[in-house]
Amino acid sequence: MPVEEIFHLPVTELSKRIESKKLSSVDLTKLYLDRSQKFGPQFNAYDRLTPEIALAQAEAADKEIRRGHYRGPLHGIPYAAKDLLSVAGLPTTWGAKPYASQVFDYDATVINNLRRAGAVLLGKAAMIELAGGMGYRFATASLQGAAKNPWDPTCWTCGSSSGSGAIVAAGLAAFAIGTETWGSIVCPSTYCGLSGLRPTYGRVSRYGAMALSPSMDKIGPMARSAEDCARIFAVIAGHDSKDRGSLPLDKAAFTYSPSMDLRARPLRIGWLTNAWKEPQPAVAKALDVARKVLQKHAVSIHNAELPTGPWEEAGGVVISVEGAAAFRDLIRSGKVSELADPLGQIAGYVNEQISGADYLQALKVREIIQTKIDAMFDTYDVLVAASQPISATPLAMNLETEMLFSDPLGGIGNLCGLPALAVPCGFNEKHLPIGMQFVARAGNDFAVIQAARTYQQYTDWHKRHPKVA
Repeated sequence: MPVEEIFHLPVTELSKRIESKKLSSVDLTKLYLDRSQKFGPQFNAYDRLTPEIALAQAEAADKEIRRGHYRGPLHGIPYAAKDLLSVAGLPTTWGAKPYASQVFDYDATVINNLRRAGAVLLGKAAMIELAGGMGYRFATASLQGAAKNPWDPTCWTCGSSSGSGAIVAAGLAAFAIGTETWGSIVCPSTYCGLSGLRPTYGRVSRYGAMALSPSMDKIGPMARSAEDCARIFAVIAGHDSKDRGSLPLDKAAFTYSPSMDLRARPLRIGWLTNAWKEPQPAVAKALDVARKVLQKHAVSIHNAELPTGPWEEAGGVVISVEGAAAFRDLIRSGKVSELADPLGQIAGYVNEQISGADYLQALKVREIIQTKIDAMFDTYDVLVAASQPISATPLAMNLETEMLFSDPLGGIGNLCGLPALAVPCGFNEKHLPIGMQFVARAGNDFAVIQAARTYQQYTDWHKRHPKVA
């Protein structure tokens, strides 16, 4: 197999080779580090590489495996972590100049969980400053500059997990950890042709992660397939007493094996007709083809409609108020002026003016949509729609004035803490990826994995990758 192909193998395949000792973690890690050093700057993908940590962890993995102590499918697998997850002794910049020298003396729970599974930390992924917590107009709102899309470097990777998307798409790591408050796993996975899982709110601990909107923040994997996401999710999910939003043990833990798909009952799919008003023609065409694939392998697919209401507005109020509280010291010290983006420099002051009454009203709206959407899942196991109505946008686009479409499913999904899994389902005329998403009831993460796995068993869009040179 050409070396180039190794970089795009899924975790499931890499893990087989490592377990059977056909491939060593040290050799794989060196390959990824060399590639990341060569191409990472080209895409503004990393905040920093961690070669000393990576090689030490890879050497330890190989020793354990040689002694017969194989920890599981992530043992010896190199990955990148979004730079809002603390790693003891390393700068954790949150993508923002005011925090460029910030160092914590402890690891985030997700980092701890991955280390216990034997995964190898290659580096910290670049990100949009403060995960977009103060708002931003341009893709350049990052310490590292705009993350460039490996499918077309004149285009963006999307969302605050922008570096994570670039890293996995370019084959600089086997997987990456992203976060989502509103769209920052689903969108970069879509723009970059990846599979990305936004778990149910509270299933993955946020201890050691930057807080933006504590009632909406979620952490999840971005990888090459739905099965990869399931394997990674099984490692990072679980109750954590250090996170006040963590679900109880019996509701947070997740286990997975492919045989679970065989034992699961067939899915009832609701095909959303009002998730987007005017998707691009290429997106609509790709979704039509995807529906036909699913119709052959699912018991029922029926058209469905999302409840109408001010869900996006309510979600915006919640994020704005909680973000202003999270970054209160930054705003009131005036250091918010050091942010790269012009909107980010001023939006915090505006958000502080939102009244407590408006925030409480938004929470009431949240309760209404939680009830309505939960009722939909009495009829359907998963809802399906395009992940985005468009493909990757130009780097120079003004996101405030030119991205004018609404996103009701993003608003509902994040307000209600619903799991979603975005997968590639085609390309447009410019050979940019198109994606669709599966969304399920809170707690039913397995349903979105089952739906995405079913789709990927009969398609190969997730096996395609850009040529990086």
